[in-house]
Amino acid sequence: MSVLLKHFKFLGTVLLLGFYLPLTAQRLEEVSPPASLRTIIFKSGQEDQFPIVRLGETIRLQFDDLQANEEDYFFKIIHCTAQWTPSDLLKSQYLDGLDNQRIIDHKNSYNTLVPYSHFNLEIPNENLRLKLSGNYMLQVFNTYDEIQFSRRFLVYEDLVGVQAAIKRSRTLAYLNSKQVLQFSVNTQNINLNQPSKELEIVLLKNYQWNTQISGIQPMFNNGNTLVYDYDQPTSFWGGNEYLNFDTKDMRAATAAIKEVHLEDIYEHYLYPNTPRNNKPYTYFPDVNGDFIPRTLQGVLPEREGDYTWVHFSLKPSSTGNTDTYIYVLGKFNNYTPSPEYLMTYNAAQNMYQARILFKQGFYNYSYALSSTPFEINTYEIEKKAGYSLDNYSIDGNFHFTENQYQILVYFKGFRDQHQRLVGIGSSNSSTIKDQ
Repeated sequence: MSVLLKHFKFLGTVLLLGFYLPLTAQRLEEVSPPASLRTIIFKSGQEDQFPIVRLGETIRLQFDDLQANEEDYFFKIIHCTAQWTPSDLLKSQYLDGLDNQRIIDHKNSYNTLVPYSHFNLEIPNENLRLKLSGNYMLQVFNTYDEIQFSRRFLVYEDLVGVQAAIKRSRTLAYLNSKQVLQFSVNTQNINLNQPSKELEIVLLKNYQWNTQISGIQPMFNNGNTLVYDYDQPTSFWGGNEYLNFDTKDMRAATAAIKEVHLEDIYEHYLYPNTPRNNKPYTYFPDVNGDFIPRTLQGVLPEREGDYTWVHFSLKPSSTGNTDTYIYVLGKFNNYTPSPEYLMTYNAAQNMYQARILFKQGFYNYSYALSSTPFEINTYEIEKKAGYSLDNYSIDGNFHFTENQYQILVYFKGFRDQHQRLVGIGSSNSSTIKDQ
């Protein structure tokens, strides 16, 4: 038998196996950007940076490139299931137009010590429109087709009604530390035959995907209404209010900023924080981890807002050590631990410290603890490999904490090829009730 014939027989066997071996779809995770791409804002018209829109409404992406050389960036869109695996749809089935287009709306900063290019993308636009509801992943690439970062967004149809309330836990051990999300879904406007197979519910706290709860089945039916009156299965740690600082005035100290120095650029030194896990709960308004770029030195914060170094310090309850890894987290870094946001221990001052670059604005932040350092910018991948992140040991858990909760209702009928996002609900724990 010739070598060529053997090659074709082998190739035929591989192709045949390809038809029979099951393909496991890979869950897509959000990829963090390189250090040169910062201040990523991805939102609809609402104040919160949670990109969810009704089908046909506009969603907007903004980011800064500190290379300031008017680099070319391109975007791609992937339709996903409720659990963020790529759906089986062709792009022509969910896109009217073409993605993999260059982001053409960009302008350079002016009157700033740190030069940058500001990029802006709106969807839909004259070249592209979304045709279906559901989960989507937006990926941004450079000229060499290397992914720079990715972000999730949601498109929904308003077909089901969702009612929700926040209650204290019925479990004594969690009475003062957890919040329970109880809700109902009115399915009158969809043809629902088997709720356990056709519906999927996803719950979130403060628009953060790392808090996701899913796989919840209704406790009982009340006509066209599905009732989810659970305790522990739909409970969340209360957490604490976020810490904050505001650098809208680069030259002025504030309630959170102790000192301001001008070196190559402005340096803002925050007052030291201390752990709050053993302190009484104290309410103060926050934006649930979010941030708002703004500046008093200009009119347009997207182009006139400058970048400054912000110095964080955390004094431990006892003597710290170099084997404890503490990260500064917030929406500004998509709650992703990475080396840039790792604090270092200063033994002489018994203080954990970090120096991080921020665009001018109002920021929420918190501290998270890990026994192992995170080396790369994809937290979900490292988490699967055994890494763990404790978001509550430093700042504590309180059932009083103000949190915003989201209920996402997905539906895939017998004839549907994809999971549709057919309804959303929300509730705020400021109205928390006893059971």
